[in-house]
Amino acid sequence: MFKRHHQVFTALRVLLDVAMVAAAIRFGSPRTFPYPELPPLRETLTVGAIALVLWPVVLRGAGLYRPQRQKSVGDEVFAVFKANVIAGLLLVAITYFVREDRYSRGALLIFTVLAFVSVGTMRFLFKEVLQALRRRGINLRYVLVLGSGRLARQVLEQIEAHRELGFRPVGCLSLTRARIGQRVDHTEVIGTVRELRDVLTRQQVDQVLVALPSRCFHWLPRIMEICADTTVDVKLVPDVYQYATLFGGLEEFGGLPIVNLQSVGVMGINALAKRAFDVILSTLFLILLSPLMLLVALFVKLTSPGPVLYRQERVGLDGKPFSMLKFRTMRDSAEEEGPRFAEPADPRVTRIGALLRRTSIDELPQLLNVLAGDMSLVGPRPERPVFIDDFRRHIPRYQLRHMVKAGMTGWAQIHGLRGQTSIEKRVEYDLYYIEHWSLLLDLRILARTLAGGFLSRNAY
Repeated sequence: MFKRHHQVFTALRVLLDVAMVAAAIRFGSPRTFPYPELPPLRETLTVGAIALVLWPVVLRGAGLYRPQRQKSVGDEVFAVFKANVIAGLLLVAITYFVREDRYSRGALLIFTVLAFVSVGTMRFLFKEVLQALRRRGINLRYVLVLGSGRLARQVLEQIEAHRELGFRPVGCLSLTRARIGQRVDHTEVIGTVRELRDVLTRQQVDQVLVALPSRCFHWLPRIMEICADTTVDVKLVPDVYQYATLFGGLEEFGGLPIVNLQSVGVMGINALAKRAFDVILSTLFLILLSPLMLLVALFVKLTSPGPVLYRQERVGLDGKPFSMLKFRTMRDSAEEEGPRFAEPADPRVTRIGALLRRTSIDELPQLLNVLAGDMSLVGPRPERPVFIDDFRRHIPRYQLRHMVKAGMTGWAQIHGLRGQTSIEKRVEYDLYYIEHWSLLLDLRILARTLAGGFLSRNAY
């Protein structure tokens, strides 16, 4: 967050990354199974030079040379993994034009894996060392908070919760003298905003954080005039963030700063990665579970008249309807009187249907919905349009669930929120999933689902 210091750390990161990539260049080495002999030295040097340029460029494009104080170690290593996959694919494409017959793409794959391990390990160690130093009072940045209300308290709570980031508050400045001597989340109010110049003169301050309510923004010209006569950084904590929903943040549009109050996070490369994840795993599950699905289809057909599969209109991505597939678990005429929620001991459910619902096996045909692109393996569970109209009127932010594809399982489901459980609580869990989405979180949810999440006392 501090430009001069960030430039130094950025240069150090680039040098370390290049060193780790250079260490990983073992193209076809005799010690690298299964390539028994070295390719020509000129070829190795050519491809190595391309890699040493390509890797930092891709890492920069992935945002890995931006300030990383707020990013967790796991998030950073996962970002390195994605960048290495992209860089490896680009390297294969580029070297297609320079390689000789003896040059193997398998060696490039080994190099890409080694590059990820070495760069990821160095990033992990680099961050751990920095955080350990900051916890011990080294490489600190001293922050003066302008404000003593709700917004200032939130800022100070975050600083205290993330001491490893290296920020230390030196005090707060309030708008009135009545607050002087009081504490805001363990930080003393040492003066008023009018005394800003004197405080900057007598205190060591690296950064001024303006955490004033929006009604007090008329102070900004005076604050900036005073800070312009110093070398401190000035950051504004927008009061409008109280209105933010999903992925609120600051963006830039043609040089114009814009506060983003609501956006979608699963876009671009993330959307492609999630789609590839869905296609690969849904295909694998369909192959592995096809004998069970055929057996279930036979039982459904033999135990009650009607079709094997049941198509039901649900609402998915962007609020668009689609036909969701399930094994039929109710009598064929069960909804002649109109749709309603399932309930315990539902008389509309067949004998085999009760078992299928209890074990969630009736949901397996939705793998076809995933393969077709209507659903995802993991996401908010889709609801029927007739119920959504009512939910939207009574549950704030309900419609935000439709900013991603509906899923076969989700964060809410593995926490037991199925059947006639709180819709409000489900929405809360769904929005948490959307805002914190990652492929690792998807894998975690799938693992918990496969380990027992299909069985639920609320499934009926």
